[in-house]
Amino acid sequence: MTNTTLIARPMAADDVAACVAIVNHIIALGGTTAYEEPYSQQDFHDHYLVEPPVTNVVTQDGRVVGFQAAFDVGDGLYSIGSFTDRVAPVKGAGKVIFDKTLADCRARGGQAILAKITSDNTGGLAFYSRMGFVDWKTIPNDHTRKDGTQVDRIIKRLEL
Repeated sequence: MTNTTLIARPMAADDVAACVAIVNHIIALGGTTAYEEPYSQQDFHDHYLVEPPVTNVVTQDGRVVGFQAAFDVGDGLYSIGSFTDRVAPVKGAGKVIFDKTLADCRARGGQAILAKITSDNTGGLAFYSRMGFVDWKTIPNDHTRKDGTQVDRIIKRLEL
């Protein structure tokens, strides 16, 4: 029997290819991220591995099944982004990685985490609500999809 324990840990350079595959598949599916253009490995590395102070992956049996980043946006606030494997989804991966990111943000002295989610991303809205985030602000027509559809951006907030 194989060990199927989920492990959350800081992202490393060796994780970039797996993370790019996850996010680019989600982008290709459409509707659950504001990103609409695929990432190159270099762009992903620069944006997710270098820029944010908190970037974690979650693995199952050594395979990266999701990643999360918390960008410092000032005043003790972090803006979070979460992506999990949609080709071979792993139940509980989002919760495991969020627990690590939450602890990391608290350890850095953060005041709150913000999640900015397009209103058509019902799965993302539900996930962050389950993690304890509450609706904080709505920005009407903040994002235009490639097909011209305008969607609101919902900002959820979790006090630390």
